[in-house]
Amino acid sequence: MVDRLESLLARFPVSGRVLHAHPLQGTYRPAGATEHALLHLIRGGPASATHGNGAVLPLHEPSLLLYPRPVPHTLHADRDSHAQVISAQLHFDGGEGSPVADALPLPVHLPLRALWGSDALLDLLFEETPAQRCGRQALLDSLLQALLVQLLRTLMENGQIQIGLLAGMGHPRLRHALVAMHEQPAHDWSLQALAERAGMSRSAFAETFREVIGSTPGHYLQGWRTRLVQQALRRGQPLKRIATEVGYGSEAALSRAFKAQTGHSPRQWKQRMAVPATSPSP
Repeated sequence: MVDRLESLLARFPVSGRVLHAHPLQGTYRPAGATEHALLHLIRGGPASATHGNGAVLPLHEPSLLLYPRPVPHTLHADRDSHAQVISAQLHFDGGEGSPVADALPLPVHLPLRALWGSDALLDLLFEETPAQRCGRQALLDSLLQALLVQLLRTLMENGQIQIGLLAGMGHPRLRHALVAMHEQPAHDWSLQALAERAGMSRSAFAETFREVIGSTPGHYLQGWRTRLVQQALRRGQPLKRIATEVGYGSEAALSRAFKAQTGHSPRQWKQRMAVPATSPSP
C-alpha cells in the first residue's frame, strides 16, 4: 500500500534550516517574515503572536507556529516568562504552487504536546540549537525534517484541518483516490474509477470529495497536473516530455489546459517566473 504522505512529499518535498534559538523576552521581530515561510517553536511562556493586521494570537502553553506563506508577525513574552524560541526558515518545493503550503492554514498553531511522540525530538532541538558542536547544522536540519513530517501527520490525523488537500488525505476513503491521482497523474481517471478506488458509489464520492476537498475530482486532477507542469518547467524540462508524463496527448493540449488554469501559456508563465522580484528601496 502506497504511503499517502510519502506520495505527496515525494513530489513536493518540504525542507528547512534552523536559524537560531534564544530567550523570548519582550518583542521579537523575525527576520525574513515577509519573504520566507517560517516556523517557530516556543517553550515556556505565556507568549503571544501579533500579525500584520493587528490580530493577536495568545500562546498559553508551549506551542508550534508555522507560517507556510510569508506574513509580517512578531512574537512577544514578558521578561519573567522564561520563554525560549527556536526559529527556522522553510522551503516548500514548488514555491507559490506548492500544494503542501497551499493546504496549510495561516498560521498553523499547535501546542507542542499535540505532536505525539515528538518529546525527545523537541528536547534535542532545544539542546542542540544554542550549542556549537561539530555537525550541529546538519543534525538540526535533519531533526527539523522529522518534525515537519510529524506535524503534517498530526494535522492529517487529528481532524484540525476541515477542508482541502490535508483534510482529504486524512479521510479514510478519499485518501485512496487522492493517492491514485498523485501517483498516476497521466492516467485517464474517470469519476467511476476514482470512486472505486475510494470504495464509494459515484454519487457519494463526488459529493464527499466536493465537501472535503472543496472542488470536483476533475478540477482537482487538473490542478494537480498544473502544479506538476510548473515544477517541471522550473527544472527546465521540455514541453513534449512534460505533456507525456503529466497526461496530455500533445504540447498543444497541455498549453490549453495550463492556460485555462493559470491564465498564461507555459512559455509566458516560465518567463514571468524568471523575472527577479524588485528589491524594496532602503
